[in-house]
Amino acid sequence: MEKENLDHKRYNNHPWKKIIKTVFMHKKYAFGLIFSGIFSSIIDVMIPLINEYALTHYFPEEGVPDYSTVGMFIAIYIGFACLFGLGTFLFIFFAGKVDAWTSYELRKEAYENLQKLPFSYFDRTQQGWIMARLTSDTRRLAEIISWGAIDILSMSVTMIGILIVLMIKNIRLSLILLIILPIIFVVTIWLNRKILKAYREARAENSKVTAALNEGFMGIKATKSLVIEDKNSEEFRIIASRYKHQALRAALISALFGPIIFITCYFSVGTTLYVGATLAISAPALYVFVDYTIRFYDPVMHLSQTLGEFQQAQASAERIIALIDEKPDIVDTPEVIEKYGTIMNPKYENFEPLVGDVEFKNVSFKYQVGEEVLHDFNLNVKAGSSVALVGHTGSGKSTIVNLICRFYEPTKGEILIDGKNYKDRSITWLHSNLGYVLQTPELFTGTILDNVRYGNLNATDEECIKALKTVNADEFIEKLDEGYNTNVGEGGGKLSLGEKQLISFARAIVKNPRILILDEATSSIDTETETKIQNAIDISMKGRTTFMIAHRLSTVVNCDLILVMKDGIIVEKGNHHELLKQKGYYFELYSNQFSEDKVNNLLK
Repeated sequence: MEKENLDHKRYNNHPWKKIIKTVFMHKKYAFGLIFSGIFSSIIDVMIPLINEYALTHYFPEEGVPDYSTVGMFIAIYIGFACLFGLGTFLFIFFAGKVDAWTSYELRKEAYENLQKLPFSYFDRTQQGWIMARLTSDTRRLAEIISWGAIDILSMSVTMIGILIVLMIKNIRLSLILLIILPIIFVVTIWLNRKILKAYREARAENSKVTAALNEGFMGIKATKSLVIEDKNSEEFRIIASRYKHQALRAALISALFGPIIFITCYFSVGTTLYVGATLAISAPALYVFVDYTIRFYDPVMHLSQTLGEFQQAQASAERIIALIDEKPDIVDTPEVIEKYGTIMNPKYENFEPLVGDVEFKNVSFKYQVGEEVLHDFNLNVKAGSSVALVGHTGSGKSTIVNLICRFYEPTKGEILIDGKNYKDRSITWLHSNLGYVLQTPELFTGTILDNVRYGNLNATDEECIKALKTVNADEFIEKLDEGYNTNVGEGGGKLSLGEKQLISFARAIVKNPRILILDEATSSIDTETETKIQNAIDISMKGRTTFMIAHRLSTVVNCDLILVMKDGIIVEKGNHHELLKQKGYYFELYSNQFSEDKVNNLLK
């Protein structure tokens, strides 16, 4: 399974380059957010200067107050308040836009890349890991980009503006802030490294929590039937406790930043008051310095929280960009892409018709973990033939089918489709000519017709209904209140397992594929349902190259060729009657499923 390998790496700015590029895909919102943040900061820096004017003219240390400009002062103050309010409104407006668009673009790009990744990626990657990337990580990242990043920008503008004003007014008092800044800088770097490491560890544990939740929901029926609720709860409590421990540790380290800056701030304020009194500067000027000092450290204190969030976002950024940048193990060559297009943008007009000849030439294969499954495997199947693959679990049946479908590729040797190495044509060309019925049927939320139409998006309602009638699914569908427009529910949850399988058969048939794959497609169906669709299977196989993985040997008796597999090797091959007469491994398998009298009668 995919492991978290980012936990102890140094800071990596590659994710941020990619994310910034994503943010600026919508330039008007990005620049609007930057402008509104800077605008609000400049207005904020101007307020103490206006207050200093009021103190100097309306509350003089000596002489008579001059109220001649009160009206103008009030108007300017109200004007600045309105401008600040406008800046705040624009900031919130553009931040919301950037948040929504960034989240959308990251999720879209990650999801599109998932569509391109082969089975091998999903073999080694937990569903919970992927779900955490597409949900919590993306959300956290979009929020920190839209709100936190501009907070840092606006707070930096505020701090720089304050320093400039203070240095213009009194260089000696401003030196107090300049002397303390390097100390804050060093502490910030040190704490940031600690915070980043802590949040990376917390995110790694969070992925395990998400994976455990996903597994718990998916396996709830097994949990109930096995009465292991208490065991699962205890295991989840341990996983959740580890996450809680890491999250609390990260929060504690992050929380240290605020008090350190708070103490430093008031130390500076006290020092400013003392030095200001020593230099005997005016009360309004001293007020401005104290006010600016507090205003200077106010964004610094907020930075502690924002930087802590950025540490979380750094861990999230690394993970979501790692998903987006994940390269498929199986890809088309540039020459193939130029002619046939990509998975997401195929050039259907260049697709040649697929006849259906399939040949394995000295094919060897091994998964990333484990021993070699196939070694120098050879097989030649003519178009329109039906081939059954039988044998015990682990014999190599599914591997052969997955190689034909190019879900995996041979580690040695080659596979020819219509006499040409299938790597010389596109993955989409092959998949568009495949019909695949899985052992466990998978339906999508929508109506029955919607699910059949996934096999051929251009199919009409009449064509979908015809495919359903071919597999005798119309018998149960017509009993439903909404008939063919019945919503199947999430994952087809409103239908029985057999009903879902019938729909998946229709989905494969409506595609009119040249190569049909039946992966133990009748193992989940009861005997009565199996009888209903067996004729439909025989009809759908005519004129197509069919590969059938079968556990129930009753479904393979009409196949042109039966391959008996054992440890990745063909130990027997022939049609049903030929193999029974050999009284070998196939005979043994068949005898285990049927009575001895029936087998003997077949041999007569």
